[in-house]
Amino acid sequence: MDCNGGSEPLLTGQHEPKPQLDTMVSTKGRKLRRCRSAPMEEPILLESNRGRFLQGPRSVFDEVNPHYRRVAIYLFVYLSIGTVCFYLVRNQISGAKTYVILDSIYFCIVTMTTVGYGDLLPNSTTTKLLSCAFVFSGMALIGFSLSRAADCLVENQEILLVKALHLRDQKPNSMEELKEMEKNRVRYRCMIFSILLVVLIASGTIFLTTVEKMEIVDAFYCVCSTITTLGYGDKSFSTPAGRIFAIFWILMSTICLAQLLFAFAQFYTESRQRSLVQWVLTRKTTAADLEAADLDDDGVVGAAEFVIYKLKEMGKINEEDISLILTEFRNLDVDESGTLSPSDIYLAQSTRKDS
Repeated sequence: MDCNGGSEPLLTGQHEPKPQLDTMVSTKGRKLRRCRSAPMEEPILLESNRGRFLQGPRSVFDEVNPHYRRVAIYLFVYLSIGTVCFYLVRNQISGAKTYVILDSIYFCIVTMTTVGYGDLLPNSTTTKLLSCAFVFSGMALIGFSLSRAADCLVENQEILLVKALHLRDQKPNSMEELKEMEKNRVRYRCMIFSILLVVLIASGTIFLTTVEKMEIVDAFYCVCSTITTLGYGDKSFSTPAGRIFAIFWILMSTICLAQLLFAFAQFYTESRQRSLVQWVLTRKTTAADLEAADLDDDGVVGAAEFVIYKLKEMGKINEEDISLILTEFRNLDVDESGTLSPSDIYLAQSTRKDS
């Protein structure tokens, strides 16, 4: 790689061109170097990330991402079609009914989230087939779309949480704040979804005791069986006000629990990965390690070879990744000099266009 001030090529044993004096930045100690041909994107990405994470929380409806608009559209279409379908077959659904439209939406939500209380039951071939179709499509909608929409709602809370942890900082918008958020993002997600789940459990329990007139234990039991989609059916929302509340509460609580479990699994995986990285960086390097790190078998290990070997030990890359990258490098190195320059890139792209 043609780098500024490089004293050692990426592939050991290859000749590297002499650096240009007008592009060198002299320092007394060792320094990190950027290749002249590399795109200067890092400052731009850094500023964009900084603006994204460190600006104050905004309304959910301000500058809504197109992806989340699509999620809202999918949910609206799903509920609309489900409500119409179950309304048309309302006489083929048995159970405790209130208002026809409200029961149709409620039955659609209970089916989509796989809660299935049993207070409303399909009792014909048509309604049973409709229920099968809507439960699968509803699970797919939650799994692939609604969980991402929850990220949009949590992002503002992550910002508030980090700012709360740095109230004593003189510069609340410092780069240290951004680095900590990036490093502990999964841990913050676990904390936020845990708090949201506790709030949802408490609100559901309070609502069932005050509106549905349940005992406190029965209300908590109904909340837990609903959030976990267990849905025994002995306790459920039976009043019109309760079913209006259930339409929103069931959707939010089931998604929140799924997100929390996913965040815990991700946190466990990252913890194991960090432990592996720590072990790789702290264990003693042996002669066998140097032999394994010597990619070109020249008897010495350069910085690039040592970095690649350590990354392989950490599980960041594997032999297949290295082979693919080297193949791409050889395809771009048209003059076979062992280094890349803008002229190599231009010639390689021209050759591909001609072919």
